[in-house]
Amino acid sequence: MTLLPALPIMIPLAGAVLCMLLRKSVVLQKAIALATSGILLLTAVCLMVHTRTGTIAVMHVGHWQAPFGITLAVDMLSCVMLLLTGLLAVGISFYACFDLDQPRMQFGFFPLMLILLMGVNGAFVTGDLFNLYVWFEVLLTASFILLALGGERPQLEGSVKYVALNLLSSALFLAGIGILYGMAGTLNLAELAVVVQQGERGGLVTMVAVMFLMAFGIKAGMFPLYFWLPASYPTPPIVVTALFSGLLTKVGVYSLIRVFTLVFSTDPEFLHGLILVGAGLTMLSGVLAAAAQFEMRKILAVHIVSQIGYIVMGLGLFTQLALTGTIFYLIHIMIVKTNLFLVAGAVNRIKGTYELKKLGGLYKEKPGLSILFIISAMSLAGVPPLSGFFAKLALIIAGLRQEAWLIVGVALGVSLLTLYSMTKIWSYVFWEPAPEPLPDLNPMPSGKWIMFLLPMIGFTILTIGIGVFAGPIFDYADAAAGQLMNPQGYIDAVLGGGG
Repeated sequence: MTLLPALPIMIPLAGAVLCMLLRKSVVLQKAIALATSGILLLTAVCLMVHTRTGTIAVMHVGHWQAPFGITLAVDMLSCVMLLLTGLLAVGISFYACFDLDQPRMQFGFFPLMLILLMGVNGAFVTGDLFNLYVWFEVLLTASFILLALGGERPQLEGSVKYVALNLLSSALFLAGIGILYGMAGTLNLAELAVVVQQGERGGLVTMVAVMFLMAFGIKAGMFPLYFWLPASYPTPPIVVTALFSGLLTKVGVYSLIRVFTLVFSTDPEFLHGLILVGAGLTMLSGVLAAAAQFEMRKILAVHIVSQIGYIVMGLGLFTQLALTGTIFYLIHIMIVKTNLFLVAGAVNRIKGTYELKKLGGLYKEKPGLSILFIISAMSLAGVPPLSGFFAKLALIIAGLRQEAWLIVGVALGVSLLTLYSMTKIWSYVFWEPAPEPLPDLNPMPSGKWIMFLLPMIGFTILTIGIGVFAGPIFDYADAAAGQLMNPQGYIDAVLGGGG
C-alpha cells in the first residue's frame, strides 16, 4: 500500500491547521499557503511519475480491503486534475498576496482556500460514492464562506443562490446514493462497476443515473440549472472567482466523467445521448448570455457555462478520442479561464471598474497586461496554435467520426461567438480610447507590479506551452482516456488490493 494517494488531502489540511494556529500573522499565513501549494504541486508530479505507465495508485485506509473500507485510488485522470489543482493553487496564492485586502486575509482567506483544496483533492482521489459526497460538502462549506467573506450585500445575495441550488444538488446526490446502495449493497466505485454491469435492473439503474446526472450537472454548471453560477461568481473578490472558475465546476465535470465511464455505462445510447443534448444546450445558452453582457467579470463568468458544454461534449460522444479531447480541454480551460479572471482583476485594480463602456486605452498604458489578455482570450476562442485550438480540434474530429453533425455545428458556432465576446473585451478595454480617461488607482512600484503579474505570466506561458507541446500532452490524455474506456484495470487495482 502506498501513502501517496492520501497526501493531496493531508497536505492542505496540515496547511489550514497551521494557518488557523497562526491566524494573527497574515505574513505567516501567506508563507504557509504558498509553501503548501508548492508541496501539493510536487506531490501531484510524484503521483504522475508513479502512474505514468498506467499503474493505479491505491490506498486502503486502515488496511481495510475494498469494498469494506475507505479506498483512495489515483489513475491518470486523477493525476491530471491533481496537477492542475496544484498549479492553480500556487498561482492564486501568489496573486492573493498582492491583490486581496487585509481584512479578508485576517478573516481567514488562506485557511479557507486550503480547506477548499482539501475537498477538491479528496473528490479527485476517493474511490467510493459516499466519500465523494463528503468531499463535495467540505468544498461546498469552504466555498460558501469564501463567497460571503467580507459580508458585502452582493456577496450575500450571490451566496444564498449558490447554496440553494447546490443544496438541491447534494440532496439529489444523496438520494441517488441511497437508492444505489439499496440496489447494489455497496458504494465502492470499482465494485459498483461490477455489480451494475451484472445486474438486471436496467430501468432502475437508468433512473438513478439520471439523478446523478442532474446532481453533478448542477455542480458543473450545465443547462438548465446553471443560473447560480453567473449570479454568484461575479460577486466576491476576483481572486476568489478565479479560484472557483478553475476548480469548483471542474469537480462536477470530473464526477460526471468518473461515474458515467465506470458505473453507468450500461445504457450508453440513452444516457450519453442525454449528456450530449445537455452539452449542446449548455454551450449555446452560455455563449449567448455572455454575448449580451458588457461587464468584464460577468462575461467571463457566463463563459464558464459554455466551456463546460465543450468538456461534457466529449463524455456525450463517449469514444476514446472524444474523452481524450475532454481531458485535453480540461487541461486547457482550467489554466486559461483562471488567467483571464486574474487579468480582469488587474484591470479593475488599475481603473476601479469592470464596465467595458467605462474602460479603454489600456493597450498603450499597460502593453504587457494587454498581451497577457489577448493570448488567453484567443486560446479560449480556439485560435491556432494556442491550447484551445487543439482541444476543440480533438472534440470536433471525434464528433465528425461519430457523424454527430448537429453538436459539431453547435461547437463551431459557439467558438465563433466566443471569439466575438473576447474581441469585444479587447476592443472596449484595451484598444479603443476610454470615453472619459480614468486615473490609475492604488499604483504599484514597477518591481511590485512585475511580481503581481508573475502568476498571469506563468499561466500565459503554460497556455502557449500546451499548444507547442500538444503532441505529448495529447498522448498522455489519450492514455488516460484509454483507462476510462477500459475500466477493468481500475477495478482490478482496487478490488485486488493494490496498484
